[in-house]
Amino acid sequence: MTVLGELQDAVAGAAEQVGPSVVGLGHGWGFGSGVVIGDRRILTSAHNLRGDDVPLTFADERRATGRVLGVDLDGDLAVVEADTDGVAAVEWGDVESLGVGAPVFALARPGGRGLRVTFGLVSATGRTFRGPRGRRVTGGIEHTAPLPRGSSGGPLVDRDGRLLGLNTIRLDGGLILALGADSAVRERVEALGRGESPARPALGLAIAPSRAARRMRVAVGLPERDGILVRAVEESGPAAKAGIERGDLIVAAGGAPVASVDDLYETLDRTEPGATLELALVRGTDERSVVVAFDGATEAD
Repeated sequence: MTVLGELQDAVAGAAEQVGPSVVGLGHGWGFGSGVVIGDRRILTSAHNLRGDDVPLTFADERRATGRVLGVDLDGDLAVVEADTDGVAAVEWGDVESLGVGAPVFALARPGGRGLRVTFGLVSATGRTFRGPRGRRVTGGIEHTAPLPRGSSGGPLVDRDGRLLGLNTIRLDGGLILALGADSAVRERVEALGRGESPARPALGLAIAPSRAARRMRVAVGLPERDGILVRAVEESGPAAKAGIERGDLIVAAGGAPVASVDDLYETLDRTEPGATLELALVRGTDERSVVVAFDGATEAD
């Protein structure tokens, strides 16, 4: 058999083995894709969600409405509950031993508009990318299997049809970045399936990266300063109650310097829900400090 013939058989095999487990989210051009990981359990990317009710389309064209069980917006993962009607769950693969050049298959059912299956090779592992709200996500798998719009949340599998990750981002040059399904991700998925969404203190603000903050300060004649710029403040949120305003520059959190958004997130991750956090601010040329009380508010921005 020729190489092309073997590749054709491999793609067809992935479609036959894994295709029935791939689910469309939304209808038409909406939402994305997901994959059945257990009885009444569908895994997808958190950025695909548009509310607690999720329109689903299965391989047999059956439509259903799923319910979000657990969501990790910062890790871009969500588990949806729905009647899977006996659809086989995908098996977990061995991501830790995955290397550059490994063959992979990407599957999707974009918005329920039919199954897509493509072949590619791993071009890089251990990639880092930003989640939907700016937090750093590690363990990305970069590969060459092309996918259309609406494919995020669909599975990336190995030659045996085992789950390696969820396709998440389309990069420049046609490359795709998938969130690798390593042991830490599996543990998070299991917790989400139990309805245990991660609880993180939320400031209730939108921020700009340090480079943007420096440019804006220079543009209005203020001296450069490391920090992150507050772009917007949620009304009645913890930051607003502490007196933080749009245009403030956060330069320290919990006594530690804040030179990047990751510095702030690391401090927030160490802060217990319901605790307080002292932030050092620069407003114009004036320096001040505020104490943010979270009062049980969760899910950091």
